[in-house]
Amino acid sequence: MGERWQERFRAGRVSLPSWAKEAPDRSMFRSNISGTWELHVWDRATGERRQLTKRPNGTETGALDPEGAWIWWFDDTDGDEFGLWRRQPFAGGAAESPLPDLLPSYTGGLALGTDGFAVVGRSTDAGFSAHAGSAGRAARTVYAHRCEGWVADLSDDGALLALAHSEHGDSRHMAVRVLRLNRGGSHGPAGPRSPDSAHGDDAAGAAETVADLWDGPGLDLTPVAFEPDGRRLLVLHERGGRRAPLIWDPVTGAEHDVDTGLPGELGADWTPDAAALLIFQESQGRIRLHRYEPATGTLTALDVPPGVVSAATARPDGTVEYSWSDSQHPPSVRSTTGAAVLEPEGPAAPPSVPVHDVYVDGPGGTVHALVCLPEKGERPHPAVFVVHGGPQAQDYDAFMPDVAAWADHGFAVVRVNYRGSTGYGTAWRDALEGRVGITELEDITAVRDQVVGTGLADPGRLIIEGGSWGGYLALLALGRRPDDWSAGIAAVPIADFEAAYADEMEALRAFDRSMFGGSPEEVPELYRSASPITYVAGVQAPVLVLAGENDPRCPIRQVDNYLARLAELGKPHEVYRFDAGHGSFVVEERIRQMAAELDFALRITGQREGAAPGAF
Repeated sequence: MGERWQERFRAGRVSLPSWAKEAPDRSMFRSNISGTWELHVWDRATGERRQLTKRPNGTETGALDPEGAWIWWFDDTDGDEFGLWRRQPFAGGAAESPLPDLLPSYTGGLALGTDGFAVVGRSTDAGFSAHAGSAGRAARTVYAHRCEGWVADLSDDGALLALAHSEHGDSRHMAVRVLRLNRGGSHGPAGPRSPDSAHGDDAAGAAETVADLWDGPGLDLTPVAFEPDGRRLLVLHERGGRRAPLIWDPVTGAEHDVDTGLPGELGADWTPDAAALLIFQESQGRIRLHRYEPATGTLTALDVPPGVVSAATARPDGTVEYSWSDSQHPPSVRSTTGAAVLEPEGPAAPPSVPVHDVYVDGPGGTVHALVCLPEKGERPHPAVFVVHGGPQAQDYDAFMPDVAAWADHGFAVVRVNYRGSTGYGTAWRDALEGRVGITELEDITAVRDQVVGTGLADPGRLIIEGGSWGGYLALLALGRRPDDWSAGIAAVPIADFEAAYADEMEALRAFDRSMFGGSPEEVPELYRSASPITYVAGVQAPVLVLAGENDPRCPIRQVDNYLARLAELGKPHEVYRFDAGHGSFVVEERIRQMAAELDFALRITGQREGAAPGAF
């Protein structure tokens, strides 16, 4: 048995089970009970639960087909996110390659139909493409374009396909297209593919455009799902400056704007009978759950505890199952009946401390931050700013083993939903465009100055930490504002933007172009001004960098460039490398990484026995 903080990582966890539309007793979920996050199946009728996948670095992405016959899962190599779809029988059996003619790629979404029919989205250096076919037969290209996209959903009759695309050149603000599939054409031999058009030689006759939906520059549209047994498509739009649901009929063009009157940003999904929508209300770091009936406009709040509903699904019997947690209480899968739906094996995770909301006047408006205080110790506390990734993400009042570990070790934990975060409207999310990194740091700095000025945090024991985009911001802060921080920790970061752009997957290059307004060749000064390697000479505080050897998102070469520059200038630093991709799904590896961060921070702040503050 490890320390309390390690027990939270090792405690059994289960995701919200998905279920087969035509066989509701057949479910799939993810769990860490084997020591690695893998896919599991659950037969609700018999109670049988069985681990499906078993791979050294875990399995993240999977889907259950409508008949409950097959589980599809994405097979990459050592966490590099580049691979092929496999499928295995729900009842047990070996994995197979259902569409063997498709070459490896990054995933661009998956939509499953009946009788083994599937539409696979692929992302490569040539752009995005979608391929339709039945298992064991050649797939036909139904869409291809040099700009990025995503396969969203297939109608229940298999006739209509919804996808997101960025043919207008901005992958941060997508458009929606609905295609009518020629199922007969999907069984024929695959021909040549055009990378620049949805009407390449083999796409002709395989699909035709039913309708397009685009709200213009700067406004994103997200296709969610077709209504059960129907053709109307649930879409999320931003026409009012925040995300909200819309029901769109691509055949007639009719639109039903879902006006709930709720504050915050909204997500949605259908109930199985299509009579209502589940509404996910994101507001101030919490997610609440509601039921909305389009026919009457009736909105009903579901009886869910305050905190975060990370996922939810309506069942055929009218109940709703959901995954819930708050900062104190570990995640659980519950039902609106009041019962637990699926309990993980093994001991439960120890609880943690509550979160407090802090609001700070920033240069772009009020900045919302979440603060967790240690149970022991007096102000001013040593503090760690745990900066979220994304940047299109946000911090929530949800249970986080890493945040709890910091609090266990006497640190105040500060998390900032800086401009660039989701959940606070379109303008807030997009404010970083053209000022990448600089905008986010302005908000982090405003919160940093507030918690120091009020005596909550000790300025001599102040650490900035983050992963992915958060790791990028940590490195950028150390170089641009070296006097603000005692140390920095950057996990799988962007450290050299130009080299990262050259090596990363095309989908992220497109994302970068949308943020910066072009490629490094087109706007080199913007990339240089945003890049941590530009400011290495200014770094004063010790830095710990954690990097995945197979990371396709923040590739290892650009991290090595930054580390080499640190070494050349004699800057104090440590490195932790691991043999996986953009993070790890292996529980013990996550514990080793957290232990490395804690050891580094405790030495720097003088809390490790025998260490003086600032010791390295």
